[in-house]
Amino acid sequence: MAKSVLYMSMSLDGFITGPDDDADQGLGAGGERLHDWLGDNGGEGPSAFRPSGPSGAVYDEAMATGAVLVGRRTFDHAGRWGGDHHGVPIYVPTRGEPPEPASDLVHYVTDGVESAMAQAKQAAGDADVLVHGAELAQACLRAGVLDELEIHLIPVLLGAGRPLFAGLGAEHVALELTRVVDAPGVTHLHYRVAS
Repeated sequence: MAKSVLYMSMSLDGFITGPDDDADQGLGAGGERLHDWLGDNGGEGPSAFRPSGPSGAVYDEAMATGAVLVGRRTFDHAGRWGGDHHGVPIYVPTRGEPPEPASDLVHYVTDGVESAMAQAKQAAGDADVLVHGAELAQACLRAGVLDELEIHLIPVLLGAGRPLFAGLGAEHVALELTRVVDAPGVTHLHYRVAS
């Protein structure tokens, strides 16, 4: 059965973007440092960003997912990925009237995060669902529909930006560390959400 896995690069002080992130500067001021661990081999599509070494295997796991569930803000700030993340269906929970989908792969879901996750898991089949976005991750944790987290911890203190977990509230979410992959410029931490 498909699992939902949050894949997120994060600074040591908990930020997933630098300050002043918007549609013109999706990662905020200085936030591109959070993705320096990715490759840039000059190719096209997702394979252009595949890093070498141990990070490559972690990247391959993300690209083996069968669907993407992404927050509307993250999706819009990423230029809607041109309607294609890595050739799989993209589900975007949204409030109000959704815009025209950028491609046949994009599906806006207006009846909640639980419904969006169920649709993404169905579309993914036996593969996992890649989850993206801070507010969406928090909503998924509150709803009990996020299974795992893959945090790409970057050894930098941004000091400001968009925090990954700031809106969770006072309820505790127990996590079980299942893997640590130390690689140049990043430590990949994989957690299972404890039931």
